[in-house]
Amino acid sequence: MGDRTDRTDRMLHRALVVLALVGIGIASYLTYVHYEGLSPICAVGHGCERVQASRYAKVGGVPVPLIGLVGYVAILISLFVRGEVARLATAGMAIGGFAFSVYLTSLELFEIHAICQWCVGSAIVMTAIAVLATIRALRIPGEDLTEPEDLPTPMGDPEGEPA
Repeated sequence: MGDRTDRTDRMLHRALVVLALVGIGIASYLTYVHYEGLSPICAVGHGCERVQASRYAKVGGVPVPLIGLVGYVAILISLFVRGEVARLATAGMAIGGFAFSVYLTSLELFEIHAICQWCVGSAIVMTAIAVLATIRALRIPGEDLTEPEDLPTPMGDPEGEPA
């Protein structure tokens, strides 16, 4: 059982690392675009430019993409710290990032009236990180999340024979 449990944890860990790196890529690009004064590449209309130029593009004078970049880097770092406290910290940061993404998406929809594909991509990545990090944090140590081969069938013994 230990090998399967370790495999499940490794799969979750790897997925979280990949997602954090994707988030870092998106946030890095948007941070670069912000500081260089460029228009982001936007395949759908000019939504990215409208969002980037809006009054909501900064929080307390800090560009939103930079906040996202710091968040993704913090999540990535936390993934390389061992222990349950680190798992909880990862999940907590991811849930906070998810909540911030929900807030920003609602601003895009109801205040800015424009959608930025990069922001949507980041929100999807953060949502996936929040889900996986929460699963990882709430798992019982030693619990296997893969297919349960060793569990008895409802009929009684593992072979399905009546007890």
